[in-house]
Amino acid sequence: MKTKSTQTPSSCKADSLLTKEQMTDRIITAKVKKQLTWTAIAEQIGVNEVWLASACLGMNSMKHDIAEKLCAILELPIEVRAALEMFPHKQWPFEIPQDPLIYRLYEIVGVYGETLKEIIHEKFGDGIMSAIDFSMTVGKEENPAGDRVVITMNGKFLPYKSW
Repeated sequence: MKTKSTQTPSSCKADSLLTKEQMTDRIITAKVKKQLTWTAIAEQIGVNEVWLASACLGMNSMKHDIAEKLCAILELPIEVRAALEMFPHKQWPFEIPQDPLIYRLYEIVGVYGETLKEIIHEKFGDGIMSAIDFSMTVGKEENPAGDRVVITMNGKFLPYKSW
C-alpha cells in the first residue's frame, strides 16, 4: 500500500520531512532491533494493536502525544513523529496482492462480499459499514484441529439518505 503525506502539523519542527514509506521503514527497523511486537508497543502506549500497526504502516495519522510515546519507546527522532502526525492519502494498487495472507482476505471478500452486503442490508437497511468509525481486533483461538484466526470488525452503520 502506498500513502502520500499532505498535511504537516504546525507543531512539528523537524529538520526534514519523511514520506510515510520512509517513516515506516524507520519504525519497522527500530521495532525489529528492539525485538518488540505490535501488541507489546500498543500495551505500553495504551492503544489498540491493529490501529497502531496501521498508523505505523502509514494508513492512519497519530495524535501528537501518542506519536511522542511511540518514538520514545522505539528511540526514534522528531522526523518520524512528524510523519506519524501527517494525514495520509489512503490509496493502494488495484491489482490483487500476491502475499498469501492478504490475498486470502481479498478472496474472502470476493466469495462472501455479496453475502455480507445482503445480510447487512436485511438487518440494517440500505447503507454501509463505516471504515472511519471503525475498530478491529485480531485474536487467536486455540483448536486441536489447528489454531484459528479470529478477526472482529466493528463499524458504525451509515444509512443512505433519501432525497
